Amino acid sequence: MKKITVLFTLLATTVTLSSFFSQQQEEQPNFTWLRSRYERPLADWPKAEVDATVDYVEWAPLPAPPIWGDQTPQTRAKIELGKRLFFDPRLSASKQISCSSCHDPDMHWADGRKRAIGESHRQGRRHSPSLQNIWSQKLLFWDGRASNLEEQAHSPIEDPNEMNTPLPIALAQINAIEGYRSFIQAAFGSQQLKAAQLEETLAVFERSISSNITRFDNFLKGRYRALSDQQIWGMHLFRTKARCFNCHNGPFFQDGKFHNLGFSNYGKANADLGRYEVTGKKQDVGAFKTASLRDAARTFPWFHDGRFSDLSMLLNQYTAGMPQPKASASQLADSLYPQQSPLLKPLAINLAEREAIIRFLEALSAQPITVERPKLPN
Repeated sequence: MKKITVLFTLLATTVTLSSFFSQQQEEQPNFTWLRSRYERPLADWPKAEVDATVDYVEWAPLPAPPIWGDQTPQTRAKIELGKRLFFDPRLSASKQISCSSCHDPDMHWADGRKRAIGESHRQGRRHSPSLQNIWSQKLLFWDGRASNLEEQAHSPIEDPNEMNTPLPIALAQINAIEGYRSFIQAAFGSQQLKAAQLEETLAVFERSISSNITRFDNFLKGRYRALSDQQIWGMHLFRTKARCFNCHNGPFFQDGKFHNLGFSNYGKANADLGRYEVTGKKQDVGAFKTASLRDAARTFPWFHDGRFSDLSMLLNQYTAGMPQPKASASQLADSLYPQQSPLLKPLAINLAEREAIIRFLEALSAQPITVERPKLPN
């Protein structure tokens, strides 16, 4: 009797597995049809599916930084000076930390850490985002507290958890280096660098930083074999039932906006209220800037606190609609309790579809553009 029971169990399991694999096969799309819909100019593609509240921008091939077209001697001189300052640890209190410590060109101008490590090995509050294509962004930092690169430039220098040097001291240290004077002269017509000029030259250099051309860009340009069938399927899902296009649109796969994904740790010792700390607006509690998905497959970990380092786990969270935290009894009357973005919804995405989306994200990534570290002035 026991043998018969085991036999029926094995048969039932076999039938279940057979049904599962059969279902997976049935859910494979018609790749010929998909290619016929996307192997054409972008204007003729199926329209992306987005929520009615979303004002989106269509995808486009990677644009070059506008500053690449500026060949005036002074602009070139500012880039050269800014590049040296960006890599120079003498801007930091310990003479060990430079801007490139958290934004390494070999790592797509990020650092691969959950949170930044700065002066005296102090850990920063948030993950270091990539500086690739930073010229295209209107608001900077995860909370958008800087409105331009000049405004952003001095913050890491003075931050105690980063370079830990008051700006006047940092300027004095640079101005005391004789080898910098010819670079300052070429960029600004003087041999002493001022605070606004330090910010400007770092900003001008950062505006020259770009990601590399990807297989996706080549596909948009008509090289249709650049994407596999699975990647085209993932791209189609990204634009439709996976709902990714709601926030990750435009040529840089980001909307420039701030969304609460449920990871503010509100009410806890490690709470981070994000955009609210800048605006003081209730709707901004726990909201952080949408990250670009260009090179996302190579710039893990992700999110403002670097909590994810595996794309499968990340997609599982999106499929579930993110964590959807609930207010405790003591928080029910709290008017600031964060409300998760209404764009987040549970998704009917199976494992094969998630794998296709991951393969598409890989097609948005490429080797970083090679940047040689400059020889620093003596």
